[in-house]
Amino acid sequence: VQLQASGGGLVQPGGSLRLSCAVSGTIFAIGDMAWYRQAPGSQRELVATATSGGSTNYADSVQGRFTISRNNNKNTVALQMNSLKPGDTAVYYCSASVRNSYPGVFYAYWGQGTLVTVSS
Repeated sequence: VQLQASGGGLVQPGGSLRLSCAVSGTIFAIGDMAWYRQAPGSQRELVATATSGGSTNYADSVQGRFTISRNNNKNTVALQMNSLKPGDTAVYYCSASVRNSYPGVFYAYWGQGTLVTVSS
């Protein structure tokens, strides 16, 4: 199973970016999908989660500004980021819980990370 993230870049404060992540490989089912981020000198933190049932959750710091969405037909997850702040600067990682056989268990897989820099 591989996760390929894309969409990072440099944006000015107040701007927007959209991150995308595609899951490929041997997939029987995908559970939770999520975005994490890690700023320099900080621990990785959970940004947003989208469950297979359609529920979403957000970190308080991004609530109202970021929107996570998933396409179960295409095995993708996206993160729309609006009103970006310098404090949002970080490497963003997508994660997915994947079961690749039946019966089987879900394992967590990670993308390679994409850098988001918010600066004027």
